[in-house]
Amino acid sequence: MSIRAYRDIHRRKSRQIMVGKVPVGGDAPITVQTMTNTVTGDARATIDQIRRVEEAGADIVRVSCPDEDATKAMKAITRAASIPVVADIHFHYKRAIEAAVNGAACLRINPGNIGSAARVKEVVQAAKDHGCSMRIGVNAGSLEKELLEKYGEPCPEAMVESAMNHAKILDDLDFREYKISVKASDPFLAVAAYQSLAEAVDCPIHLGITEAGGMIAGTVKSSIGMGMLLWSGIGDTIRVSLSAEPEEEVRVGFDILKSLNLRHRGVNIISCPSCARQGFEVIKTVEVLEKRLKHITTPMSLSIIGCVVNGPGEARETDLGFTGGGAGKGHGQVYLNGEPKYRLDNKDLVEHIVELCEKKAAEIEAARGNSDAKAALEPAQ
Repeated sequence: MSIRAYRDIHRRKSRQIMVGKVPVGGDAPITVQTMTNTVTGDARATIDQIRRVEEAGADIVRVSCPDEDATKAMKAITRAASIPVVADIHFHYKRAIEAAVNGAACLRINPGNIGSAARVKEVVQAAKDHGCSMRIGVNAGSLEKELLEKYGEPCPEAMVESAMNHAKILDDLDFREYKISVKASDPFLAVAAYQSLAEAVDCPIHLGITEAGGMIAGTVKSSIGMGMLLWSGIGDTIRVSLSAEPEEEVRVGFDILKSLNLRHRGVNIISCPSCARQGFEVIKTVEVLEKRLKHITTPMSLSIIGCVVNGPGEARETDLGFTGGGAGKGHGQVYLNGEPKYRLDNKDLVEHIVELCEKKAAEIEAARGNSDAKAALEPAQ
């Protein structure tokens, strides 16, 4: 069996909705989301943060709308953003209506938590009038009291029942432009809940391991939980929840998708952990290259390997490669499209690799007929 066969992931079939101009579900690419952590009422600070997550590649961004100052600021925020903005609403139905009026592309809301049937109907009508989709966001930490009493604790059955109850409210109001999430900080609980949900609904599914933790622990926990689900074909849009800056969530989200061959953006660096055989300082080199290559959005692969044990084999499978060691101390081998081409002085490594990646990006974009190929090479401001 070829290696490609092992990489095939058959995504769950779902209906497609629109979050602004971004399709979610169906055969659309899996989108990467994040959330701002500024005070939303401070439109300037929120817009500045959205600019940074846009540069990192975010497809969708969410902002919290806990008060009237926040929903008033949404008008300026949504006009300035080049990606769809989701308004995070919890209990106050008026905030949802205000956010819809002021340009929100989607409302993150649990319809059963915002009061009477008349209020829910008002919110749904506002969403219909202003082209908003919705996300039903169930969280293990905030399940309804009656479900906790029924099941005794947060569990997959309680989470899915909560989601289905909220979905029925929207279905009964002839509103089908919604996606659902069933998040938990425990990956085992989240995975089990999402697996059950995927069998029960045909709407798009938003994946997340909530309150996952800091940069390292949160990345590991999210990768395990969401990776299991994505590998089994579940998930149409993802958000990595980290106690870190939003742009870091976006980068981790894309790295998860890259690892599963589900979506590619930018330079995928394959590098070794280094050892006594290394012919150059691998760790420092990779740290610098990760920063220097952030501006390239065109998908490509780059191997940076310290010695000739695994280096040639890895380089054969990547677009560009550099392997240390071998004949000629202080020099390494440059590979282009899997073939060894010439040796290079280690001191010139970073600048030369950046130049090669930029050239490769321009070639790929030109081959695609992209007249705006230079956009893939412009440094982030």
